[in-house]
Amino acid sequence: MEPEEILPRQSFNSMKIMVDQAPAIPHEDESSLDKNSASAEHEHWMGEAILQARIAAEQGEVPVGAVLIEAGKLIGSGFNQPIMRHDATAHAEIVALRAASASKQNYRLPATILYVTIEPCTMCVGALIHARVDLLVFGAREPRAGAVVSQNKLLDSQHYNHKLSYLEGVLAAQCSALVQAFFKAKRGVNRSTD
Repeated sequence: MEPEEILPRQSFNSMKIMVDQAPAIPHEDESSLDKNSASAEHEHWMGEAILQARIAAEQGEVPVGAVLIEAGKLIGSGFNQPIMRHDATAHAEIVALRAASASKQNYRLPATILYVTIEPCTMCVGALIHARVDLLVFGAREPRAGAVVSQNKLLDSQHYNHKLSYLEGVLAAQCSALVQAFFKAKRGVNRSTD
């Protein structure tokens, strides 16, 4: 199923949607649609983002992964890599946007959905808006630096020239567990070397 069919842009305009509260999807034959199909699609792509996050962890980076989808197809993926690239901007979302932009030969990426394991920071929210991504789907909240619901709530601002809709909580427990395990292991290593 194509993401446009599952999540029409107009149904997400300026609203927060939890996975278990997916909206009714307008379609000529509504009986053929299953409410869980949108959720299954989101879980599939978040699973791909989780795979990217695991690559980050294997590289010693904070395990955050992202994938960008257009018309049901992967057009960009990335994982956190600021340490290995010596680049403070090499967050998973930015890496995925760069890959998709190179692939599409365009910095504008309308009609796309970005899946990321952890709530984006201020920089990444800004990049998603500038790239004209339609929908952001994230797994777990980032209580310290999250710029969607946890701290700044940037997407609630009305002054942007593009409205980025979002959905939170897709495979949140798995996404959160990756980060928690990473930092627990890191703290354990730091304590054993003291």
